[in-house]
Amino acid sequence: MTEIRPDDMLKPGQLLARGVCRHMLSYDFVTVEELVPTSGLRVDVMALGPRGEIWVVECKSGRADFQSDSKWQGYLEWCDRFFWAVDADFPTELLPDDTGLILADPFGAEIIRMGPEAKLAPARRKVMIQKFARHAALRQHAARDPSWSRAF
Repeated sequence: MTEIRPDDMLKPGQLLARGVCRHMLSYDFVTVEELVPTSGLRVDVMALGPRGEIWVVECKSGRADFQSDSKWQGYLEWCDRFFWAVDADFPTELLPDDTGLILADPFGAEIIRMGPEAKLAPARRKVMIQKFARHAALRQHAARDPSWSRAF
């Protein structure tokens, strides 16, 4: 009988996100995955830094995944810095030069190119930090009480 490991249930982009989240801790950033900043958008990883800085990381598992993403520029107005996270086999020449680049795998990551800084307005930052906190609290509640059925 074949044992099913937790990693076997994760999609490639989710495995990249896990590596990114682990790496962000080395910058003293905390993270949440699949946060909705506004209707119609869902970021793969949102990272919150020690001084309130907000980074968005989009994880792409391959060329087709990247080429089918037509919404990524909408994420730029919800963060101070934007990054792509890809694995070592990804053709990085496809990625825009004016965005950040992270090489990742399921166990860690490395920032190759820092995304340019575009500071959020204070009111937008406050909204995003509140969304981040609520999202994190709901995820924690769901982990603590798995039978609780609330979609978020």
